[in-house]
Amino acid sequence: MTLDRSAGLTETARALADGEVSSRSLVEQALTRIEATQGTLNAFRIVRTEAALVEAEAADRELATGVRKPLLGVPVAVKDDMDVAGEPTAFGCQGTHPPVAEDGEAVRRLRAAGAVIVGKTNTCELGQWPFTEGPAFGATRNPWSTEHTPGGSSGGSAAAVAAGLVPAALGSDGAGSVRIPAAWTHLVGVKPQRGRISTWPRGESFQGITVNGTLARTVADAALLLDAASGNHKHDPHRPPAVDASAAVGRDPGRLRIALALKPPFTAVPARLHPEVRARIVELAEELARLGHTVEEADPPYGQIGLTFVPRATAGIAEWVAEAPFPALLDRRTHGAARLGRLLGGAPLRAARRAEAVLHRRIGRFFETYDVVLAPTTAAPPPRIGAMLRLNGFATDRAIIAACPYAWPWNVLGWPGVNVPAGFTPDGLPVGAQLLGPAHSEPLLLSLAAQVEAERRWHEVWPREAVTDSPAL
Repeated sequence: MTLDRSAGLTETARALADGEVSSRSLVEQALTRIEATQGTLNAFRIVRTEAALVEAEAADRELATGVRKPLLGVPVAVKDDMDVAGEPTAFGCQGTHPPVAEDGEAVRRLRAAGAVIVGKTNTCELGQWPFTEGPAFGATRNPWSTEHTPGGSSGGSAAAVAAGLVPAALGSDGAGSVRIPAAWTHLVGVKPQRGRISTWPRGESFQGITVNGTLARTVADAALLLDAASGNHKHDPHRPPAVDASAAVGRDPGRLRIALALKPPFTAVPARLHPEVRARIVELAEELARLGHTVEEADPPYGQIGLTFVPRATAGIAEWVAEAPFPALLDRRTHGAARLGRLLGGAPLRAARRAEAVLHRRIGRFFETYDVVLAPTTAAPPPRIGAMLRLNGFATDRAIIAACPYAWPWNVLGWPGVNVPAGFTPDGLPVGAQLLGPAHSEPLLLSLAAQVEAERRWHEVWPREAVTDSPAL
């Protein structure tokens, strides 16, 4: 038996465990698909051809002796801000970066679960923007329309999964960087609770606003990868109680009180919800009501939460820039953000960090009335390639806020959010919706997402630019 590109993470892991297919053949297929699309989609910065095949053969030997692990022999990808031993971690930057000596904790846990890392996916420079382009690697393109971005900063991971190059991938999310590309490529994207998936060798990434998350075509696959990657390094400062994400997928969420939040949080410049995006979110809200949930319009009391985001985000950029091996090659906007981060890195940063507890209490009270927030993931469909690439810093910030004003507050809070596909614009471009919850609410969000998926079956729809398998694949 062979598996085609539509086989997700769960099905692939089962077929390997049952001896229906070999890891070597699956990894060869993934590498062939990556090579076939690299000139068009450009999803990968590093392809681990030889190493992945060696690891696949080792997985086959384990399988043959009866060893069973959750992802034994399954090919997956990780974003190029995560350390993979023997490979560089360029994080979207120019220059020839040295290979790192050790796996980051998330990658180590994927390997412990048996996964084969076939490559590292493209991301914009230091993960700052909702597009995946730059002089270091060119432009990563959206499988649904190669004239458009897949989003960012986990755009390479999203493009790879949406096109069927790998069944699932890890990304990271500092202001929506998993959820935004998931929305714009018709995927499930999970931003988990801060600390759920370790960011070690950084105890905190970008002053705690960035977490690692999962991208997949189905809720079950996103949950399986979340379970495999979850856990902490002994020095991690955030160690949330364990959850069983996969078990939650099969549970009825019950009848929930859902707040439909269409108003963008506080932003310094105007942001307007695109009518077609609004229509798709309202349709999803109506479907949730038909499923028995109580849905009413209500916005979380965000206040001026943005004032706590900027010091943390820019101080985080300043930290990365201070360690960059080739600072002269960095984007002018990166240097501008780092300068601001150095200015805000003292008292403003400390105040921003202290404000998180106040926000937890205030927005936490909102969840005494509602169980889940339903909000747009983005305000607009995916922009065209190049639309933001050559703007100056201020113009880039304005464009980002206009397109993506909804995702970042949950990074300040450190709470879970899940993007689910919400449909398409008349031009065929995907858009998404966020299910947002309080602390440690991944099981609830995943069970609700799975309930919607059972109705909508979004994973059965494929982009035109996805790989077409030959009978041999």
